Amino acid sequence: MSANLGKIEEAALTLPAQERARLAMDLIKSLDNYDDAEAEELWFQEAERRYQEYKEGKLQGRPANDVYRDASSSRP
Repeated sequence: MSANLGKIEEAALTLPAQERARLAMDLIKSLDNYDDAEAEELWFQEAERRYQEYKEGKLQGRPANDVYRDASSSRP
């Protein structure tokens, strides 16, 4: 971690909770380089790629019940 980053983090941690939350949201938003339409298109392309791999036998499917069970068991 750079000295600058350390100083910024130290200063940010002294902010009230509401201001820290706003700062966190603003920082996360700054990392999002895609608008909703671009993000939707990227997800569509990823889904299509996975579907094609499934059809070609490169990916194996799983029963939905297993997926839901695994997802719910990993919740905090």
